[in-house]
Parts: sequence; C-alpha cells; structure tokens
Amino acid sequence: MSSPESKTYKNLRIDHVGSLVRPAGLREAFAKCDTGLTLEAELREAQDQAIRRVVAEQERHGLLAVNDGEFRRRNFQESFSASVSGFDEPKDARLYYHRRQKPTDPMQRNEQDFDAPGPAILTRRPVVARLQLVRNEPLEEVMFVQSIATRPVKVTLIGPDRISQRFAWERSRPIYADLDEFVDDVVAIERRIISELIQAGCRYIQIDAPSYTAYVDQVSLERMRARGEDPTKNLARAIKADNAVIAGFSGVTFGIHICRGNARTVDPTTGKLMPQWKREGSYEAIAERLFQTLNHDRFLLEYDSPRAGGFEPLRFVPKDKFVALGLITTKESRLETVDELKRRIDEASRYLSTDQIGISPQRGFGGLANNSMSEDEQWRKIDRMAEAADHIWR
Repeated sequence: MSSPESKTYKNLRIDHVGSLVRPAGLREAFAKCDTGLTLEAELREAQDQAIRRVVAEQERHGLLAVNDGEFRRRNFQESFSASVSGFDEPKDARLYYHRRQKPTDPMQRNEQDFDAPGPAILTRRPVVARLQLVRNEPLEEVMFVQSIATRPVKVTLIGPDRISQRFAWERSRPIYADLDEFVDDVVAIERRIISELIQAGCRYIQIDAPSYTAYVDQVSLERMRARGEDPTKNLARAIKADNAVIAGFSGVTFGIHICRGNARTVDPTTGKLMPQWKREGSYEAIAERLFQTLNHDRFLLEYDSPRAGGFEPLRFVPKDKFVALGLITTKESRLETVDELKRRIDEASRYLSTDQIGISPQRGFGGLANNSMSEDEQWRKIDRMAEAADHIWR
C-alpha cells in the first residue's frame, strides 16, 4: 500500500524521463577522460558543475521532481552496468560512446549491431563471473542531488528485462545455466540498490523498460526466436521480474517507462534534427497484461509518433494507476503547440480519465550522442509541456 506522501509523486502532471541534454563542455570532458587525456577526477568536477546547473534549471522551469540529468552516465543503462562486476567487456569499451556518427536518412528504422565489442547492456555481452554489486551508482547520484536541490529527487534504474535481452546467455553457460538464473541475480541486486535509495530518502524511482516494445515489434520477435528464445516465456519472465524488483517497498512511487528507442539523426539536406526509431508497433498486443499485472504506480508511455499506435490500449489501465503520456518528442526540434497537446489529451480521455493522465517527453533528451537538440530547445519543450498542463488541468 502506498503512503499519502508517495501518491503526490504518482499523480505528477508533468515529468521528464531522466536524461537531459549534456552541455558541450560535459561531452568534451567525457571524451577526454575516456581517451586518456584527463583523469577521472577532472571528469567528476565537470559533472558536479553541470549537475548543479541542471538541477537549478529544472527547479526554475517548474519541475516538481528533479534529478541530475543522468550526467554521471555515458548511457542510461549504466545505472546497472556501472554498479556491478561480472560482465565480459573489452578494455576500450568506453570508446564505443565516442564514435563519430555519420548523418543517415531520417524517418527510418535505425538498426544497432548488438554483438559489437561494446559496453555491457548497450551491447550483448557474456559474463565471466556471477554478477555482484560493487557500487550503487544511482545512490551516489541521488545523494549528490539531494545535497543541492530544494525539490524532491527522482532516479532512474534500468529494468531487468533489458538487462537480460542484452545478456549473451549462450556464451555464459559455465556461469549461468539459463536466463532464469541470471534474472534472479539481477532482481536481487536491483532490490539492494532500491533498498539503499529508499534508506537515503528517495521516494520516486523510475524503472526504464524499453524492452517491452520488443514484444510488439516483428524484427525483435524474430531475433528472439533465432536465439532459441520463446517470446511468450520472455514476456512472462519480464513482468514477474519487474514486479519482484519493487515488491514490498512502501512509501515509494514506482514509475515504469516504456518506449521504442531514441534513435535520431541530422538530416543531411537540411541540417535539422530528425527522428528515427528502433522498434514499432502498438501497445495493443501486450497492453492488458502490462497494465493489469505490472504493480508500478505510474506508466510513462511513448506516444510522440504514429509508430506507437492509438490510445485504445489505455482502456486496460486500472483506475488506481496514472499515465504520463509521452507527447513531447525528443527526436526533433519542432516545438509542439498547446492546442496539439490538448487535442491529443482529449483523444486519450476517450479511453482513460483525465484524472489519471499527465504529460512527459516520450524519452530522455540526452546521451553522449552528438545528435541531440540544444539545451534551449529542450527547455522550451519542457516549458510548453507545463503550459499545456496548466491549460488542461488548471
């Protein structure tokens, strides 16, 4: 049972998913550190300065729960990979983040080579030993933000199904007999991370679960089957694991974010930021199972493009849950209008009460990739989100 305090986070009308645009100086600091030009301590100082600024900006722009923009991370999945030992990673794995990205055709699927020699979870890696928690990266993030923020602090943590999808189990059998055994260890570690976050006073924890849209995407389903996996069994394991991760923790709002990837490119003809994607397909095929069996308080759902389908799947959302509709796109600089956002909320309200609806970006704004909008464009979108919420809910 959630406490009254946790319900205030459950019903937040405006939110952001976690990752914010990294300043150019911070991206440069990461690159220098990862290529051996500077020390970790210099990167840490650059992170501290950037985080102080981004926390103040979130508060100035009216966000009621703030974070560090994920500025400690090279990728959002480092919430887990940077916290554990056991994965087999190449020594130069960090260089993977700094490969120059060539502009590609916009408005198309952007495929990733998951078997490339890159960082754990970003690419499929085997293990050389059973996973062990060696540091609580999300806890370190939260404690720093708590020391400077005047608003409540939220944190994001990658979900167990994404971790399992990026685990090369077929090359890890001497360590883990099967995926079930591996996921059991992941759940145990994530519960330790969450327990320490709660002890530190964090009351809003968001689980990032981009893996669920694999179960509505035909290309992803074919890949599972080609690896000898049963997608139906995988989905059942994923839901069970996500519920196990948060089971028994009271007084905390748990959100779960579901999306189709944040691929984006620069249009080679116009120079403008343009969207791409990793997966496509409506929530319809999995909506009843997800919304009615996942125990999270908030669902943060991607809804910024036709690839997400219509709002009909929202009819399965229970009355005690809240949905932040990801109507603000992070994939192009075009600024949504208030009328556009109001119209889409009206469409969604045919299937779910507006009392259960809020607005968010469809995904994070940031990452180390050079294909992202400017900081000013990001804040204009966040302001527009707040303006629309004020018009809709007064």
